[in-house]
Amino acid sequence: MSAEKIFRIALAGCGRISESHFEAIRRIDGLQLAGVCDVIEERARAAGEKNSVPWFRSYSDMLAGVECEVVAIATPSGLHPAQGVLAASAGKHVVTEKPMAISLTGADELVRACDDAGVHLFVVKQNRLNAPVQLMKRAIDKGRFGRIYLANCTVRWSRPQEYYDQAPWRGTWEFDGGAFMNQASHYVDLIQWLIGPVESVVAKTATLARKIETEDTGVAVLKFRSGALGTIEVTMLTYPRNLEGSLTILGERGTAKIGGTAVNKIEHWTFDTPDPDDALVAGAATNPPNVYGFGHEGYYRNVLAVLRGEANPETDGRAGRKSLELILGIYESAKTGREVALPLRASVATALT
Repeated sequence: MSAEKIFRIALAGCGRISESHFEAIRRIDGLQLAGVCDVIEERARAAGEKNSVPWFRSYSDMLAGVECEVVAIATPSGLHPAQGVLAASAGKHVVTEKPMAISLTGADELVRACDDAGVHLFVVKQNRLNAPVQLMKRAIDKGRFGRIYLANCTVRWSRPQEYYDQAPWRGTWEFDGGAFMNQASHYVDLIQWLIGPVESVVAKTATLARKIETEDTGVAVLKFRSGALGTIEVTMLTYPRNLEGSLTILGERGTAKIGGTAVNKIEHWTFDTPDPDDALVAGAATNPPNVYGFGHEGYYRNVLAVLRGEANPETDGRAGRKSLELILGIYESAKTGREVALPLRASVATALT
């Protein structure tokens, strides 16, 4: 395939996250936005006019009316599998925002549809590409921590009631899930990606202040197959604004913490043996304008490289499924009050509730 080929992208869902997609596509030679759609006409029109592309209210109309090779899905989470299956059936590569589905059944249907159609499935996990996270991953891969004892992710953010009221799908079991499934899903992904497979989980969730179906706060305790322990603490009730999105790892020969509001700066970095990467710590900090960070551009660069046959996907459908399974295990434990083993049994994999 020619390295000069331009891949055209049609995007579904012109809400909060869409601008991160538009900006990334604008910045990358070889990608071109071809069309947008949203069920809210004003939002679709605004995105279409701003980006000088056709806009649609109907997803099926966009699929039929736009010449493209890739469909990016940034709609409510519960819609991702069905929309991805339709795109794959039309021969389009699929880029889906997190989470790729809200049930393992939906995730598996999407993976299977893309496999059957011979198209790529990309699940956006842009925080993996943050410079501090990449340094942490290299430190783990080099064995700098020695045996890892404890890992922690903390998401102390603020989502006021107005946020949920702006869109009726937010905070629902059918289309969204709660703080773990939506806002903290990147952090669930990071901890299992960095530390390894989770053997079991115990969790508590609560809806303490927001008028929603799902949780606004929760805590999970993880046991990894390696023997390490981990915790994930999540709340959307931090006063008065986002405080912290952090990742800490403690091992026998090293301790490191990535903090900031969205794992965007290294706050602690101590190992028993020096390494050339240590000189990169100070320069790894970023100051993103929001909790989405700058990772979408890096993610789309990987998408382009994969489509040109030059790289492997950073996060494909099977990788995206792993964090979804852990989130569903967290919900199952919170619902039953029991420790839940992974992988999940079939009855737990079908739905959130």
